[in-house]
Amino acid sequence: MIVGALIASAGRGRVLAVVMSVSLPLLLGGCGSSAPAHLRGEARADAAVRLARHAATAAAPHAARAAACAPHPPAERQIAHREWLGGVIVTEYYPVPESWSEGALASAPGIAGRHRVDWLYSAKGLSMEGDGVDLAGRRVHIENLGAVGWVNAAGKPTVPPRCGVHWSGGAPYWRAGGWRNRRGEVTFPLAAGGWSNGAGHRAGGYGGATFAYGASLPLRYYRSVAVDPNLIPLGSRIYVPAYRNLSGGWFVAQERARRRSPRRGGEPAQALNSS
Repeated sequence: MIVGALIASAGRGRVLAVVMSVSLPLLLGGCGSSAPAHLRGEARADAAVRLARHAATAAAPHAARAAACAPHPPAERQIAHREWLGGVIVTEYYPVPESWSEGALASAPGIAGRHRVDWLYSAKGLSMEGDGVDLAGRRVHIENLGAVGWVNAAGKPTVPPRCGVHWSGGAPYWRAGGWRNRRGEVTFPLAAGGWSNGAGHRAGGYGGATFAYGASLPLRYYRSVAVDPNLIPLGSRIYVPAYRNLSGGWFVAQERARRRSPRRGGEPAQALNSS
């Protein structure tokens, strides 16, 4: 979702910069005046906000998106005075419940028992959101994202954009391992029997992905935001009008948004992931 935001530093009444992650941690990432930042929420041990609803595809005009993703963005600078920022991309992360999934049970490295496979490895599960709640009500997070990337529903590789919300091959659907049907599309075994998209064959593992109990970080729902400290100092207060009727619109920069190399473990290079 592309929105505008006002940034103010906590305690000093000044506004700083914007990058956020809304649900639990809200990730505010700008493209252009703000360099793309990666929220840890995609599932690595060092991932922070990992709790997001890769939800909103921007409803902003095409011209606004193009301006935000200019080929030659301005030099970065840390915001030190109250000001409004436009073209801010917001990504929400939240602990996804295992009860929302329908896949067959599978063992998960790092945690006991067996868990629904789509909760573990799909783009609607722990591998994307980072945090979750299992069927026993325990908090679980992905500890290491593993050394494979993402594929779309057709089983083709897709990576997140340098700027904006559209992935290279369309929305991510599953980690690059898992199962494929006769057409090469993603499918997975269902808890009730059968397959989600036709009988499948094994397409590979998940490159060492692991899980662990507990929340990834002590962040507050609809209050915590991940930011690039080079742009927005930690502790800053950020006002986002688009959320004024949900949380009063105010957030606190409490976590660092991480930048990633697309060659490290195959994970997305930015945390600006929407589907």
